[in-house]
Amino acid sequence: MNQLIEIINHFDTLGYFVFGVNLLLLVFARLILKQIYPDPDKVSGFSRKVMIFRALNLLMILVYGYVRFFKDKAQNLQTDDGLVLKLLAVIAIVYFAYLAMHLAHALLVRQNGKKRDVNGKARYTSTYQTRLLSIFSSIVIGIVALISIIRLLGFDSILEAGGVIGLFGVFLALTANIWAPDIFHGLIILNSDMFSEGDVIQFNDGEDVYGLVYKTKVFHTVILNIANNHRVMIKNSKLRDFTVHNLSKFASARGLRESLSFKMGYDVSESRVKKLFESVYEIAKEDNGIPLEEQYELEYGIKDTGDHAVEWLFFYYTKDVEKLLLTRQRLLQLMLKNSIEQGISLSTPFTHAAL
Repeated sequence: MNQLIEIINHFDTLGYFVFGVNLLLLVFARLILKQIYPDPDKVSGFSRKVMIFRALNLLMILVYGYVRFFKDKAQNLQTDDGLVLKLLAVIAIVYFAYLAMHLAHALLVRQNGKKRDVNGKARYTSTYQTRLLSIFSSIVIGIVALISIIRLLGFDSILEAGGVIGLFGVFLALTANIWAPDIFHGLIILNSDMFSEGDVIQFNDGEDVYGLVYKTKVFHTVILNIANNHRVMIKNSKLRDFTVHNLSKFASARGLRESLSFKMGYDVSESRVKKLFESVYEIAKEDNGIPLEEQYELEYGIKDTGDHAVEWLFFYYTKDVEKLLLTRQRLLQLMLKNSIEQGISLSTPFTHAAL
C-alpha cells in the first residue's frame, strides 16, 4: 500500500491525466465499443474486442506507473530506463492504431453504409465502397504505426528501416495464400450485391441450408441457420463455391413463389385435388401464423405423371422469407389433416402391371 502511495505521489499532471483517462476507458470499455458497434450480438468476437481494449488500457496504466516510479529510482542508481520508455511508446502506438482502425471503420459505415432493417432493427451495413475504404484506411494507419515503431526502436537509416519493412512484406507474401483469397472473394460478394446483411439465402453444404446473413466480414461471412437457430461461419472463398439462392430478392412484386408437391393415385380426380387444395388455401389465409400473400388466387398444377401416381404442385406466395420453413410445416400439417378428412391418401400407391 505504501508503495502504491509512493508511486501516485511521483505522478505529475500528465501522469494523473494518463491514469484517469485510461481508467475511465478501462471501466467503460464495453459501453464505448457499443457506440462503435450498435448491435454487439451481430459482431463476431465482440467480447474479445472488449478484452483487448481493456488489456491495452491496463497496460498503459501499469507501464506508465512503473516508468514514473522507476525513473526517479533509476536516477539514484545511475541506470538507464530508455528500454521501458520505448516499451511504453510502442504500446501506446499499437493502442491508438487499433482504436483508430475501428473508429475509421465505424465512421465509414455510418457515412457511406447501407441502412437496412435486420431483425426489426435499423442498422448500417457494409458495402463494397465502405469495405474498400476501411481496408485502405487500415493499411494507411498500419503503415504509419509500423514506421513510427521502427523509428522509435532506433532503425533510423533507410537501409535498416527498409530491411524491417521488407521482413514484414516477406511474411505477408508467405501467408498471402491463407488470407488473400477470402479478402478477394469478400470484396466480390459485396460488389456483386448478390446478397447482403439481413437477406435470407439457401445453399447446399452437404444438405440444404437456409440462413440469414448476419455479417460479411473481410475473411468470412456469419450466417444464422434458420432451421437450427445457430450461427455458422463460412470462409468467403468457400461460400462463393456454392450455388447461393437469395430468397429475399424477389423476381416479382408478389413475393417468393414457393411450391409443395404431393403424389396422389390416379383414382383421385382433379376436382377432388382442387377441392383439397382450395380448402387448405382458405384455412391458411385465415391463419395469421401462416404469412401468405392472401390477395392472390390459388395456383396448382401437375409436375409429373409417374407409373404409380400423379405428382401435384401447390403454389403460394410469401414475403416473410425468414419464416419460410415454418410456413412449409404449417401448410403440410393442414394438407395432411384435410386429406385425411376428405379420404385422399398422400402416400404413393404401388401398382402391378398385368402379365
